[in-house]
Amino acid sequence: MHKIILNDSRELAPFNEKARDLRIQNKPLWLYQRDVLAPYVTRELEVPADFPIPETKGPCIVYRDNLFFDEFFIKDFLTRAQASGKACRVAFSTDDTSFREHALPLASGYTQIDEKTYVADMWYYPDGITPEAEPLIVDMLGREIGYYHVPTYMASDQGDLVFQVPLRAMVAIESWVHIFVADIIFGLFARGARFENRLENDPFYKLKILGKALYEGRQVLQSSELVQIGRNCVIDPSAIIHGPAIIGNNVTIGAGAVIDNCIIGNNVNISQGCNLMLSVVGDAAFLPFRASLFMTTFMDNSMVAQNTCLQMCVIGRNTFIGAGSTFTYFNLLPAPLRALDGKEELNFANRDVLGGCVGHNCRLGSGMIVMPARMIESDVVLVASPERRVIRKNVTYEESDHHKLTAKQAKLHMRLYPKRGENATESW
Repeated sequence: MHKIILNDSRELAPFNEKARDLRIQNKPLWLYQRDVLAPYVTRELEVPADFPIPETKGPCIVYRDNLFFDEFFIKDFLTRAQASGKACRVAFSTDDTSFREHALPLASGYTQIDEKTYVADMWYYPDGITPEAEPLIVDMLGREIGYYHVPTYMASDQGDLVFQVPLRAMVAIESWVHIFVADIIFGLFARGARFENRLENDPFYKLKILGKALYEGRQVLQSSELVQIGRNCVIDPSAIIHGPAIIGNNVTIGAGAVIDNCIIGNNVNISQGCNLMLSVVGDAAFLPFRASLFMTTFMDNSMVAQNTCLQMCVIGRNTFIGAGSTFTYFNLLPAPLRALDGKEELNFANRDVLGGCVGHNCRLGSGMIVMPARMIESDVVLVASPERRVIRKNVTYEESDHHKLTAKQAKLHMRLYPKRGENATESW
């Protein structure tokens, strides 16, 4: 089958980078898409999204390159589309709670075709490109899973906060919030939900898990069936690792560290007393002692210093966050949180709690306090001071503190991720 990829030219704030180049599940999105579709396709072609789709012969799948989708979603869509023998386009119903609550907010890439149906930019053609394609509704099989308990006097409706976690996942990456959705809700939470679903419905798998745990003398969640560890890793015996979890190659995990349902990349150093829960940590990241991540995406080559806790955040690559910093994630007053949407306009994020987002190549000093859902653009330097210790609004590159230094000093921090049309400065 042919594969035609439509290149989306939009750049996501605050990264100033296309969605296809950002890491989802610790892989560049374009590579994640390729791996998911590898069993189905033999040839591929990339074209700009605003160009006409070239003619092809035989079966073909076409999709926009800012889409995150997993193997379970693709299997269901292609199986049903091929069985129909017709040209089909992915569609969602607003009755689908996972789509309605997590994929649709902040998105502009879905097209509404009737009161309850939206279509996404993914098509299947059985015999070459045709002008029309029938909408094929894919059910994400969302299930409600609680993830946080807020005292009832602080919550507007109820104490339990929930996600609508899909067993089949797809979301268009148009905002940094969608990276959080793809990595955490549609990624790690969905992986855990599929594991629980398999345990409930497959008694032989349950026996296999229990047998492996008994043989290894470990708890079920600590057995090698659920915790995959790469080559050449150094893990202190007092560290606690609960699955499902994936640990890459050449990883060091110090004494007293706790890791629960995470993806850890290659060459990562996690020091003593760190706590990581439901987080994705990129290659070559460094977490000194007592650093904590909770439902956070932490991209490659970044560092978060001691006594800093990141909750429900997205942190870009090659970024440093100083010691004792706090990313708040809950409004003290019940005001809705807003974030930039696919049209780069502030809109409601449909999240009761949400951390912040830091772009690539940023340097944040110690003791910073970042308010919920705020963004810090790539290449920004922030130094804690009486004037700017609390970040109450989004911070652009033009507001970076390194511009206040002399020209010679300012050149020490290069602009590596400029906005479109802006010239970057090479770092030597």
